[in-house]
Amino acid sequence: MKCPHCGSPDDKVLESRSVNEGTTIRRRRECLSCGYRFTSYERIQEKPIVVVKKNGHKEPFNIDKVSRGIQIATDKRSIDPEIIDQCLRNIEDEVAALAGAKHQVTSVQIGDLAMRELYKVDDVAYIRFASVYRKFDNVGQFIEEIKELSSTNRGTESKRKKKV
Repeated sequence: MKCPHCGSPDDKVLESRSVNEGTTIRRRRECLSCGYRFTSYERIQEKPIVVVKKNGHKEPFNIDKVSRGIQIATDKRSIDPEIIDQCLRNIEDEVAALAGAKHQVTSVQIGDLAMRELYKVDDVAYIRFASVYRKFDNVGQFIEEIKELSSTNRGTESKRKKKV
């Protein structure tokens, strides 16, 4: 590894340590030319997950896009930000599991995962997200979704994960 101080390619590893739950290796190094000590990190470079859109177009998976949609759906709702973060982590984990060895997932699968997470958290956020995701174009579709939501016995309001 090239020394950041003098540029020499000769160094020795003084210490190696596993960090980030074993996904990264931290190495403490010393330049053999100038004696400068520095740290390097190594981690596995995984193949990125590819999202296949409805029109067949492919793009890299980006949790920020899902986050924006969920933030819009939960805007002005009294939902603890930590709950939203947990939803996003759950979605990201599920996407990785769905992608599997092919490293590929559909946008429909991602949308369904987001709806499932919002369904657990807040009725209004769920309806907001569903209206965009399912492209509601009339009031009847809203009413049908609300009826379906109301007909399911999901427990009382006290079980909801809202900020008090």
